[in-house]
Amino acid sequence: MGTWITFNVGDDEVARAQRAAVLRTFFDLGGGMVDSSPMYGSSEEVIGWCLAELAMAGVETQGLFSATKVWTPVFENGEAQMSESRALWNVARFDLMQIHNLVDWEEHLETLVADKQAGRIRYLGITTSHGRRHADFLRIMERHPLDFVQFTYNILDREAENRLLPLAAERGIAVIANRPFRRKALIRRFSGAPLPVWAGEIGVASWPQFLLKFVVSHPAVTCVIPATSQVAHMVENMGAGRGPMPDATMRARMIRHVESL
Repeated sequence: MGTWITFNVGDDEVARAQRAAVLRTFFDLGGGMVDSSPMYGSSEEVIGWCLAELAMAGVETQGLFSATKVWTPVFENGEAQMSESRALWNVARFDLMQIHNLVDWEEHLETLVADKQAGRIRYLGITTSHGRRHADFLRIMERHPLDFVQFTYNILDREAENRLLPLAAERGIAVIANRPFRRKALIRRFSGAPLPVWAGEIGVASWPQFLLKFVVSHPAVTCVIPATSQVAHMVENMGAGRGPMPDATMRARMIRHVESL
């Protein structure tokens, strides 16, 4: 589950309660990874509030895989920023700490390697979005000890299939796919067309599920992080994790279909 924009609701009590309901649904349906960043306004604070509310309500949140980022061009501020993130989420340590969009990555990576060795984080990684800086990304993946990488991958933005995904598989690096809907643009683009009749063969009942199943079925993809502010959409998204997954032949068929629309 992503939190960019959707969890940036500040002190709005109604919006916070809605986000808590979304998060509860996520956990109830077997969700684990929640991804955020200091860049996302009040999102980290709202996540922490929601987790506390769910805990008081007795909701099981032990499956949480907490993932956030360090995002500052001033290396000396990185430690303080990560400490603030822990306080906002109210977690003793993060499961995953990522360097957001490679900002000051060389110095931050040294810190994250030391933090991992000291047990302050479980895993470390790097992120990019919008297809930026893939050459830099590849070089870092080849030369440095990464556990996770995060980049854009969806049924129309498939540049990652050329080198990023194969290299991740070769090096045993987990992959988080972001922007699976291009911020709803793909849903708007395809929703006017009926689903193909063969979508039922892979348990797909909606376009969001079609788009998510394509992403998560790639053998090198570990998880996908769609964001939503609505419980109904969370239920729909989580349905993409159930039923048959597309094989290589079906994935090619899915691509041909959307490119024909």
